[in-house]
Amino acid sequence: MTEMVYGTVPVQSGDPVLPRWWRTIDKWTMCCILVLFGIGLLLGLASSPPLAAKNGLEPFHYVTRQAVFGGMAMVVMFIMSMMSPTLIRRLAVLGFLAAFAALAMLPVLGTDFGKGATRWYSLGFASLQPSEFLKPGFIVMTAWLMAASQQLGGPPGKMWSFVLTMVIVLMLAMQPDFGQAALILFAWGVMYFVAGAPMLLLIVLAGLVVFAGTIAYSNSEHFARRIDGFLSPDVDPNTQLGYATNAIREGGFFGVGVGEGQVKWSLPDAHTDFIIAVAAEEYGLICVLVIIALYATIVVRSLLRLMKERDPFIRLAGTGLACAFGVQAMINMGVAVRLLPAKGMTLPFVSYGGSSLIAGGIAVGMLLALTRTRPQGEMGDILLRRANR
Repeated sequence: MTEMVYGTVPVQSGDPVLPRWWRTIDKWTMCCILVLFGIGLLLGLASSPPLAAKNGLEPFHYVTRQAVFGGMAMVVMFIMSMMSPTLIRRLAVLGFLAAFAALAMLPVLGTDFGKGATRWYSLGFASLQPSEFLKPGFIVMTAWLMAASQQLGGPPGKMWSFVLTMVIVLMLAMQPDFGQAALILFAWGVMYFVAGAPMLLLIVLAGLVVFAGTIAYSNSEHFARRIDGFLSPDVDPNTQLGYATNAIREGGFFGVGVGEGQVKWSLPDAHTDFIIAVAAEEYGLICVLVIIALYATIVVRSLLRLMKERDPFIRLAGTGLACAFGVQAMINMGVAVRLLPAKGMTLPFVSYGGSSLIAGGIAVGMLLALTRTRPQGEMGDILLRRANR
């Protein structure tokens, strides 16, 4: 507890792995993740029994599966957080290549489970969504390319990363999965900005995104339907957005009471994309603010620790992982309150979903590993020494 309040102590060479890991890890971030997972199980107890009854399963079938997948995610997170940045980079590149190949084969071997978008592989006992596993690998690999381009005689890593990003965005848009495509593009943009991109170039890229959105609106019925529903002044009360909006309104500040919510009986995705509506209805605005504070703590603490990091690869990869994590949560909650168009994106560590939980464990494990305290001079000390030369 003392270290959580006053900070970690410098690592000493030759220490055993576990004591060194415990001294250098960001304990506040780790605790917030565990609390989010616990909240997800609690909300799963409220949101999933209606769906289980509809499918003829045991009442807590989905909660049990969430606990199993979440337990696997926590194990993966702890293992990844003990690794060195070099090992993180190597595993991320291998994972990215495997996920990219799986994403490319989706049109041939994938399934849409009747949802109109081919995003999953059916494994019989479970489903696999390659785009969830692609994100952490893509972010770390892109950070590696950008960091390499900053070295003397280095490769044109920024250009390669841009080409790779466009290929992945097009592949995701063809599914269609515009939510994950936007998240991939956002993560690349944040890292490119941190790496020193000119502001004019970022403005041009933003214009290209608007142009691409206009083309997608004109040529994709799926995309146009969601944009039209978002821009419509009236919300159909019999749609998912209508049910979610009404549930949030009914919840008020303190909620209607545990188990008393009704939206879970109407929303088919109450345990996944719209789980925040269940939280708002049964536990009220107070619960939602707590969830938002947990996500904000994870992102802000990670960025503050990364500001002290000298290694450009660690700084870029950690920034991309932290921002993508926070923006995914923001998109999920923004859709539920109709601040954003419907995206079909889960709430990290809270929503049900095996791929989302395990991929989230990998991403946050990498983030914890990259934000560990290391024996290095502060960034300000380095700049001061350079100025005095």
